[in-house]
Amino acid sequence: MSQLEIRNLQVSIEGKEILKGVDLTVEQGKVHAIMGPNGTGKSTLVYALMGHPSYMVTEGEVFFKEHNVLEMEPDERSRLGIFLAFQYPVAIPGVTVANFLRTAINARRRAANPEDKGMPIPEFRKLLKEKMDLLRMDHNFAGRYLNDGFSGGEKKRAEILQMATLKPEFAILDETDSGLDIDALRVVAEGVNALMNKDMGVLVITHYQRLLNYIKPDYVHIMLDGRIVESGGPDLALHLEDQGYDWVREKYEEPSEV
Repeated sequence: MSQLEIRNLQVSIEGKEILKGVDLTVEQGKVHAIMGPNGTGKSTLVYALMGHPSYMVTEGEVFFKEHNVLEMEPDERSRLGIFLAFQYPVAIPGVTVANFLRTAINARRRAANPEDKGMPIPEFRKLLKEKMDLLRMDHNFAGRYLNDGFSGGEKKRAEILQMATLKPEFAILDETDSGLDIDALRVVAEGVNALMNKDMGVLVITHYQRLLNYIKPDYVHIMLDGRIVESGGPDLALHLEDQGYDWVREKYEEPSEV
């Protein structure tokens, strides 16, 4: 069974150090949640894992399926089985959800076999309908332009549909609850839960316990000042909900000089 292993990851943006040595292992079949105040490095971790060019890795390694993914291009990381659901998905006017997904699937197939002519349209339609039914989505959704004019909840559901169709082995959900009301949050979380299986590891980035009421984590980690400083089970998130982050800051932040 594969796992994603982050070793002493240090990342800078425009010369400023953000991640200061992150160590984390996420196993397939498990849900890990990372929580922390704004500005602690959660999004930096996400973008560094996926290879965003603005995030400079200065030290560390990230291994998945015996590959150091930091040596790979973003599309290679995707083909390896790593998926990111964006906090703020981008709209692509003129490109339907169905065309976008079929293009992504065919790109993966051709990377594995340059002679592959792509998934036949009838086979793709069957696959897409199966996944939309699993996620309880209207089939008309597939004909809409990707994220163009979508509500916050529709954008996040489109991300989950991509995850369902591409079938990653490791999924990162970057603040999927951002901008969602309770009903939309429940629908998106139910979609994630429907896709969860023993062959997929999930890393959930969130500020709030409310998402974890629906997507049940096996482990919860607290990030502070570019490091993971505390780890535990689901009760740790409940403790944060009750007590906030002050106790974490008092425990781990160095006192300022007078």
